[in-house]
Amino acid sequence: MTKTRILVLGASGQIGTELTQKLRLLYGNTQVIASDIRNGSDEMMASGPFEIIDATDKATILKVVQKYKVTQVYLLAAMLSATAEKHPQQAWNLNMNSLLAVLDLAKEKHIKQIYWPSSIAVFGPTTPKVNTPQKTVMEPTTVYGISKVSGEFWCNYYYEKYGVDVRSLRYPGIISWKTKPGGGTTDYAVDIFFKALENKKYECFLSENTRLPMMYMDDAVNATIELMKADPDAIKIRNGYNLAAMDFTPKEIALEIQKYIPEFEITYQPDFRQKIADSWPSSIDDSDARKDWNWQHNYDLESMTKVIIQQIKKL
Repeated sequence: MTKTRILVLGASGQIGTELTQKLRLLYGNTQVIASDIRNGSDEMMASGPFEIIDATDKATILKVVQKYKVTQVYLLAAMLSATAEKHPQQAWNLNMNSLLAVLDLAKEKHIKQIYWPSSIAVFGPTTPKVNTPQKTVMEPTTVYGISKVSGEFWCNYYYEKYGVDVRSLRYPGIISWKTKPGGGTTDYAVDIFFKALENKKYECFLSENTRLPMMYMDDAVNATIELMKADPDAIKIRNGYNLAAMDFTPKEIALEIQKYIPEFEITYQPDFRQKIADSWPSSIDDSDARKDWNWQHNYDLESMTKVIIQQIKKL
């Protein structure tokens, strides 16, 4: 059996940082090649191989794949929702051309497996907002969402037409304490913890009752790895599995934080990101992921808040 060798494109991003370290723990440091458009953190650079790669540059990706005999590619490089609205053309170029480059490499038999993240951004204002089903209306109103829904169709097309083993998850908002926010609409739920501990106050760019699906980073990383390890026959959906753990509002997370920091205050000043959030679901039905490959989450709002506050205090 061919030994698993993994290339992570976009390893320095919010998810990439933690996913790369977990993969190195599981498969061995030398088996996981991290890459990004610029050097990663000291920890990432020191713990295993690192290559500078533009994720849209197919020729460079191929060179690295051949150099390390890569079998799996995790493509995490992307421009996120809020940033993409400011730079729509660059966002489309990065988000789509990187995916097509990697899909083509798999079609040409250079790699065996691809992981590509989708997002709740594939949904739009016409999608049912509560317990959004796996198969539903997808009419996104953001550049990020348009690129993700297009990417889902490309993934399914390459699977159906060329037999490419590509797998995908529709991530909700991902919350972590290890990396600072990276330009997403759900990033308030990361920033709020740092501001609560540093300043005892936070001005939120969403309104207090904006309910969105969220997930603690550990659960997102575990879901990603479990999906990639699952038997190919168990994977019934190739465009992107709905994935869920919890949902909450800015008001609810603030109340949870106040259990640990009673003097914490939150104010609300909704900006352009409010319109993006309003177009997304408030909760997700991920029963297909739970049925097909036994997905289970470990963290809810209460347990996540406790862990994050403990960890940030140690920084």
